[in-house]
Amino acid sequence: MSDASEPLTDEEARREELLRAGGSTEADAAPRIETSEHDGVTRIDIADTAAVRPGPGPGTPEADGDEPGEAR
Repeated sequence: MSDASEPLTDEEARREELLRAGGSTEADAAPRIETSEHDGVTRIDIADTAAVRPGPGPGTPEADGDEPGEAR
């Protein structure tokens, strides 16, 4: 933990909150997104190292490309 007289950075506060739960590990606090800015536009991507990713999970037809997903 940091010195109480110094305010936490956003990343430090995020890490402390994610590690506060019982049984949490460093992997729980690992970054899940990457941001970049180009020509004034911010892009948010899922990190390659993210343990959990949005979308259908492995083994589902949509993820394996067996059946095209229907538009919702």
